[in-house]
Amino acid sequence: MTDAKYAYAPAPAEPPPSYDTAAQPPAVKPPPPPPSRLPLPLNLPLINSLRDRRVILASASPRRKQLLAQIGLTKLEIKPSTLPEDLPKSLAPFEYVLQTAAQKAMHVYSSELDNTELGEPAVVLAADTIVVSLSGQVLEKPRSEADHIAMLKMLRNNGYHRVYTAVVAMAPLASARHPGYATESTVEETTVRFGRDISDEMLLAYVRTREGADKAGGYAIQGIGAILVERIEGSWDNVVGLPLRATLGLIEKVLSQNEEELDDDSDE
Repeated sequence: MTDAKYAYAPAPAEPPPSYDTAAQPPAVKPPPPPPSRLPLPLNLPLINSLRDRRVILASASPRRKQLLAQIGLTKLEIKPSTLPEDLPKSLAPFEYVLQTAAQKAMHVYSSELDNTELGEPAVVLAADTIVVSLSGQVLEKPRSEADHIAMLKMLRNNGYHRVYTAVVAMAPLASARHPGYATESTVEETTVRFGRDISDEMLLAYVRTREGADKAGGYAIQGIGAILVERIEGSWDNVVGLPLRATLGLIEKVLSQNEEELDDDSDE
């Protein structure tokens, strides 16, 4: 009987290397590529003043969160409004998108104003984006694959369509002056042209990626949907869902109103 300490190990499954291979020096692996360096955050007084304060984004959109993070607002609180978006589509697109964003901002601002645990917010940002056809129809998210294909065909055949984004910024005022808050808003417009030479086959292939299934107008310009777009007139980030330059301007305006009030109070 063989002693356990002399038991043989099972034969390896892989064949042994050839003598020629064994005689060669081991291959030197190339060093890994250096990690890509992210850009430094914007060193702006406005951004710096908000880094440790409550900045609330009244939207669940990951695209808006990502855009704000790109300029240094990384500690956002995401608190989407739960109000139904049921304004009549008979409103002009400008009015429709602005009123929707204003309702979102007010709803979230009011619910967070008396937050005893975290304190009042420094700024509440809300936005709403709509896609409007050449005939003035406000386009919703596609309801089905067939609806999605028909929507994109219409945008291609019509040539141009417009994307409106309304942004509303709200901030509490230091004084008790009515209404107790500052608010600023803007509506940005971008004209988008689909390529007339886009085939039905390409539209179907895009629809089946499901990228645009949850987006108004049925496409995402920041993703695969860029292959549908021939040109734009206006800002690209407005089509994504948040015009950054305009948003920074709104934040600066609402915060400056608070500073002006403090200066007025100190002069009295």
